[in-house]
Amino acid sequence: MTGLLDRIERTQRRRRLERRLLYVCVAALIVIAALAAVYFFAPGAGSDVAVVRVEGEIATGNFANGAYVGSEYVGRELREAADDPGITAIVLRIDSPGGSPAAAQEIVRDIEYARERKPVVTSMGDLAASAAYLIAAHTDRIYLSPDTMTGSIGVIWVFTDESEWMKDEGQEVEVVKSGDQKDMTSPYRPLTDEERVYAQEIVDASFEDFISDVLSRRPVERSEIENARLIRGEEAIAIGLADEEGNLFDAISGARTLASSRSSLSDRPS
Repeated sequence: MTGLLDRIERTQRRRRLERRLLYVCVAALIVIAALAAVYFFAPGAGSDVAVVRVEGEIATGNFANGAYVGSEYVGRELREAADDPGITAIVLRIDSPGGSPAAAQEIVRDIEYARERKPVVTSMGDLAASAAYLIAAHTDRIYLSPDTMTGSIGVIWVFTDESEWMKDEGQEVEVVKSGDQKDMTSPYRPLTDEERVYAQEIVDASFEDFISDVLSRRPVERSEIENARLIRGEEAIAIGLADEEGNLFDAISGARTLASSRSSLSDRPS
């Protein structure tokens, strides 16, 4: 009789333990489901709108470390979002002083690839100037804050001349070269007059491409931007460089609205 009671008690304990384990598993599943809902429906984090960040100086390459961001990295993020059927729109979050014109041109190609498939909107942070503005100009809409600094639509090429310092320090450099201008960017000598004219021609040509591109995409007068000045966000809206005041979440909402409008138009019978 005692043995039978022991078996019954052990069976009851096992069943109580199994029920507790079941309750724990159910509770864990509920928590996981809640976290998944937060992740997939929070703005810019696994939601229907992808946020692609351009933070730091823009250069060609495949990297993103906060100080610099590479065109290959940004381009891949844009193309993956463009090809993802679960993504309806893209927000380009820019906080950058600009950088390489060639890198910006590479990113522009990826923006145009994405825009063929879904809306691409810009959200500017503290700064979106020079080459960073160029890529923004190719998006469907630009949001920024009143004190965001943007513009700086121009090209600069800096040459460092350390020849006087080297002379004072007794440093000498001997150069063997195949052409007169092969070492025109070197710091151990100043530019010649011919090199200075040539450098200005390159800068002018690059600037003309830059400003013409902006003028073809934004309703702004050339006289407002051709001096390459930085422009405060509030003025940028007034002169046509940007569209609307708003932060990242406003841009995400605006991107959803554009996506919905595009979907409605595509659903109409032809």
